[in-house]
Order: sequence, then C-alpha cells, then structure tokens
Amino acid sequence: MSHFFSLDGAVAVITGGTSGIGLEAAKRFIEAGAKVVISGRKDGTQIADEIGATFVQCDVSNEESVAHLMKETQATYGNIDVIVNNAGANFGYDVLMETETDNFDKNFNINTKGVVYGIKYGVPLMNDGGRIVNVSSMAGLQGAAYLSPYVASKWAVIGVTRTAAMELGSRGIRVNAICPTSVNTPMANTEDGQPQLRMERKAVPLGRIAEPEEVAAMIHFLAATDCNFVSGQAIAVDGGFSAGMSIEAYNTLAAE
Repeated sequence: MSHFFSLDGAVAVITGGTSGIGLEAAKRFIEAGAKVVISGRKDGTQIADEIGATFVQCDVSNEESVAHLMKETQATYGNIDVIVNNAGANFGYDVLMETETDNFDKNFNINTKGVVYGIKYGVPLMNDGGRIVNVSSMAGLQGAAYLSPYVASKWAVIGVTRTAAMELGSRGIRVNAICPTSVNTPMANTEDGQPQLRMERKAVPLGRIAEPEEVAAMIHFLAATDCNFVSGQAIAVDGGFSAGMSIEAYNTLAAE
C-alpha cells in the first residue's frame, strides 16, 4: 500500500524552524521522508542535530540573508521542492490611533517581506511541481483589535500568496497560505498577548487555542503531492472561529 502524504526524497526549507510551528513541521517532514533545512535568527544547530535537519542561520527581514539560505540549501541538497515561509513576529498591541508607525515597518519586514524574499530567492532554485506554504493568520482574513500592524502584514501575505499562485502555476508550483488563530507558542504567550488568548479560549467553538503540531499537520497536507490541485488558497486553522463564536460566548453576550 502506498504511503499517503509521503515527502520521500523532497528537499524542504522551513524558516523560523527552530521552535513552535516551524519546528513541528520540520519533525513531520523528516518523518515523512524529507531532507529539511531549518533557519532562525539565533543558532539552532543543536536543535537541527536533534531532529535530523540542517541549520542555516537567517534573518528573513534581510534580503541577502534569505538569498544565502536558499543557495546553501541548493549547495547541500540540490534543487528545492518545498518552501515553508513560517518565520513571523508581532510588534505592538495598541489601538490603531495610538500605534507607533515603526511597528508597521517591523511587522512588514518580517511577516510580509520575509515571505516575498523566500519566494523570490527560493523559486529560481525550485523544481517544477514544487510547493510553497506561507504562514499567514486568521488576522489575515479578518480584523483583530489592538493588532493593526500585524493584521496588515498578514493580509498582505495572502495577497502575495494568491499572486504567486497565478504566476507560478505554469511550472506546476502550488502556493498556499494557512491562517491559524493563536497557537500555543512563545510568540503568543507574552504578557501583552494574554487578553487575546483569553478571548479566543471563550470565543473559539472548540474552546481553546491551537497546538503547534496541529498547524504543522496542515502545512504537511499542503506540502505533499497528494494535494496537487490545491493552490492559491488561504486555509483557516481556527477551531471553527471563522464559522462564528462559540455557543458559550454567544450565550454570555446574549444574557447581558
């Protein structure tokens, strides 16, 4: 019997691969047979050694750094089959009128330009039939109070994803985005982020936030060749949040 969702022999690059969603995706890919390069701003050589990956240091907000990551991957393994543009950050929790303009630049430099650079420098080294998965957010599908710079950067990721899917389709390269709600990672579990987490645990129909391995599973799904007619999509991984608020949250609001 064939092995569904095999990545046997595929070469994959995962940015932000030393923790959270990226690390869980790397583990899944390796188990499915892929050769994996993970990147991060801090040294992740030990983490890569532990899971059987290769580490290349990279700051995705720096164009030359991303170009180096892709060239190093090609030099080590040959052409690239899968790119996961996962590295992300959030700068600033505030209402739009009081948001520092600099926070827009910081969010766009990592969340949006990091995706653009990954595509720009990865695709020329990519095999036809390759797969690109960009990590956006539910904040890229709807507004989110106190998070306007992050929201704007993640909406832009979806626009880039859909444009790239159109432009690269002739090579059989599929480009998709995933849009999770908050995920149980260090990025979400900051002091400023606690109100957002409390809200989601009440409003999400499944009554909790996502675990990184659950989001990694969707990345794996899109990276496998089983899904070769899925492209240009922004797929929610949200516990039902986009369908509507939980019945508990509804009843609480209705009772007031």
